[in-house]
Amino acid sequence: MTSRSEALVVTDRPARYGKQLVAHLSRRNSGDWSDSDQRGWIEFADGRAELSCASDGLHLSIQGNPNDLARLEDVVGRHLVRFGTRDELHVRWSRSEGVPGTEQHSDAD
Repeated sequence: MTSRSEALVVTDRPARYGKQLVAHLSRRNSGDWSDSDQRGWIEFADGRAELSCASDGLHLSIQGNPNDLARLEDVVGRHLVRFGTRDELHVRWSRSEGVPGTEQHSDAD
């Protein structure tokens, strides 16, 4: 059984952060970013993250075992927040079961 968790990170620079996140996390995992499509993915051993840019920000989606979602949310969200410290990015995950996921934000929040 797999579950899904999603987040919208409001930013006026979604492609910059998406590309940076995929490049960083795919050093230990597989992943790819398409500049032309402004979307990418990261394949973890126990789940997959997909990222896409839109006018309202960077959309994140993670699919994996329900027991691994909190850790995967934290890995993806924590790295993204660290890259976007200057922009004070905030990641709030929502799970497909209708329950809230984890949240990551800078200490300034």
